[in-house]
Amino acid sequence: MADHSVPVDDETEVLVVGAGPVGLTARALLERWGVRVLLVEKHRRLSPFPRSRLVNVRSMEIFRLLGIDAEVTATAFGPEFGRIRFRETLAAPDFASAALVGIDAPVAESPALGVMTSQDRLEPHLLAAASAPAWFGVELTGLTGLSGLTGTTGLTGLTEEEGGVVAHLVDRGSGARTRVRARYVLAADGANSTVRDLLGIATAGPGAIADLTTVVFDADLDRWCARHPAGVYVAAHGSVIPLYPEGGWAWAGATPEDTGHTDWAGLVGHTLGTGPDVRVDVRRVQHWVMQAFVAERFRHGHVLLAGDAAHAVPVVGGLGMNAGLADVHNLCWKVAGVLRGWAGPALLDSYERERRPVAHRTLAQAVANAELMFQVQARRREQSASGAASPERIELPWSERYFAQLGLVLGVAYDSDAVLGDGGAPPEPEDEGTEYVPTTRPGHRMPHLWLAPERSTLDTFGEWFTLLTPDPAAWQGQVTAPWPLRVERLPGGSADLGPQGALLVRPDGHVGARWPDGPPGGAALREALTAITATARSPMPVTAPTRCA
Repeated sequence: MADHSVPVDDETEVLVVGAGPVGLTARALLERWGVRVLLVEKHRRLSPFPRSRLVNVRSMEIFRLLGIDAEVTATAFGPEFGRIRFRETLAAPDFASAALVGIDAPVAESPALGVMTSQDRLEPHLLAAASAPAWFGVELTGLTGLSGLTGTTGLTGLTEEEGGVVAHLVDRGSGARTRVRARYVLAADGANSTVRDLLGIATAGPGAIADLTTVVFDADLDRWCARHPAGVYVAAHGSVIPLYPEGGWAWAGATPEDTGHTDWAGLVGHTLGTGPDVRVDVRRVQHWVMQAFVAERFRHGHVLLAGDAAHAVPVVGGLGMNAGLADVHNLCWKVAGVLRGWAGPALLDSYERERRPVAHRTLAQAVANAELMFQVQARRREQSASGAASPERIELPWSERYFAQLGLVLGVAYDSDAVLGDGGAPPEPEDEGTEYVPTTRPGHRMPHLWLAPERSTLDTFGEWFTLLTPDPAAWQGQVTAPWPLRVERLPGGSADLGPQGALLVRPDGHVGARWPDGPPGGAALREALTAITATARSPMPVTAPTRCA
């Protein structure tokens, strides 16, 4: 328990720092578990900038769980925009094109369909998905008292105690200071994370790989785009991006040397290649750095990093935000279990063990995507400067697999103490390729199977563990209290199980244990839940009874 001798102004179970998509999703997931959450964001409102663009199929599965997938889709672009087009200028014909798998059309491997949408359209849906308090214009201001830190003497802010953290917050408008005690702090405060810096957590990776600028503008470009829609048009001198279904555009490219004297409308017009008849009306200009790194640790005691605070991923390919959403989907049920007593604190060690390798694989793919895109643009600029004839199509220096990312998105496999291999053995080593092959091997995302019209196996997961079996009666004698558990009937012959076999699926949809032929003993399920949740001894009962569906 926390040391209550430290005076505080407020208390919560989890303090979420940062109101981007990752922090907002964490707030919604934790609230569904009944966890008391407070979110703080240093800016006075949600971001007005488009920023992240792609919500992949796995993230839409998470939004399906939260019940907001329809709302997100309603304000997004249609599937026909799930494509990248490569052109000399926007007004030129395509010299190459690539579909974004899981965005441009449904895939058999999921009941969900990803979308192209701007972050400023996504975040309001996430904010509305929970009612937990969210304080805007409130900043976490420093850090003292955390064991193992150096160079933080004299700073005020987070003070870790036995069983909790005291966070010092400042209202950026009034200057009012507040101290909040939380059992856990979830830092989702971006690539320039204050929390990560104050914890002294280093990062590894290329670091800053490009200085870029985004120019938001209005222009009538239907003549060149309406019949050939795309989520991104990659041109020789920058990328042109439609922002909203009803209109609006953004240009993204290398930051000029003299930004103070740059003719932004002229720069955008050069990339468009549409001539003087098209007026470019510049609305906003934002400079930013494309970062590429992974934090050396995702956890310091009762403080956990997620999203860009844990791994900054180049935007090319749309992997970064989605990796952050998967972070908190992995983490929030574990935090809830520890807070409610049906999981041991050691379960939180599995968060870094499971998600950090994914971050490294995602970073490697995104860096490769960025480098190859820059190569294509450079090649076209060189051809143009030399006067060389531009062929109708040129061979891109990558294959379609760079945009067929289902292996990275749906094929993630975890290897930790929170996963039991068949027969209690460690999970099998996994191929890290980009292809996705559905499997029920422990550690993998449970494959999508239709149980009924419009009802997927993925719809059986939520704030509980799920036992999927063709024969629920064979498992009724298993004692499972106090863990939240539901038993769901799986059609016979599904998932490579025998008539009495079963899959134990974690709340994040990953298979935790598998019994292909039925229960090996009367305590098999209890032993598996004890091991997965790191429960050293029987936890206190919770009001989440086993239910058969």
